[in-house]
Amino acid sequence: MERILVIEDDPSCQKVLKRLFESECYAVQIAGDGNRGLESFHSAPPDLVILDLTLPGKPGHEVCREMKRDSPLLPLIVLSARTDVTDKVLLLELEADDYVTKPFSPRELLARVHTAMRRSTRPVRSREQFSFDDIVVDFSRMVLTRAGKTVELTAHEFKLLKFFVNNQGRVTSRDDLLNQVWGYHNYSSTRTVDNYILRLRQKIEKDPASPAHILTVHGAGYKFVP
Repeated sequence: MERILVIEDDPSCQKVLKRLFESECYAVQIAGDGNRGLESFHSAPPDLVILDLTLPGKPGHEVCREMKRDSPLLPLIVLSARTDVTDKVLLLELEADDYVTKPFSPRELLARVHTAMRRSTRPVRSREQFSFDDIVVDFSRMVLTRAGKTVELTAHEFKLLKFFVNNQGRVTSRDDLLNQVWGYHNYSSTRTVDNYILRLRQKIEKDPASPAHILTVHGAGYKFVP
């Protein structure tokens, strides 16, 4: 049975979420603050996390950061009454998988949970290695080497690079990258894409200031050339 960890301090919301997920045959663990949520995460790793941002104890942003650092592929959905664009941008930077605002539709939330679960368990294609220049990347093991030395990439940096590899030569807009790589549709800010492109260039380009592989197409977006 797949297990969902709900980190939420509102007792009424806890009851609603527990009832909702148990009706879909998920095992549900409830934590009422950030510290207890992390304790539960470490003692019995869940298959998915529902995380409120405004929590007593350790704030939701810090909880998200620690969980994604220790388990980059863990599906994590933020559930919050806060709708500020800056909060959503920060959660993208922290690599949360989705952001649902309160009050929420139970049917919509379940659909997002099912999507995140499927994405995390999707079978890996047989060919997952790619090389260019002095870079060798194994997407199945999430390992990248440059001139024989391992370079650390985050889960979303791997996703972004894989998208580029699978769409070589294609010009992709920032909005499309947000939709395809992060799964955020109709999102109001694309600055996160630029930040990730900058970091990825610093890790794979010989001269990040004059990139040879991840190219900017002014007024249109980005394209990848091996």
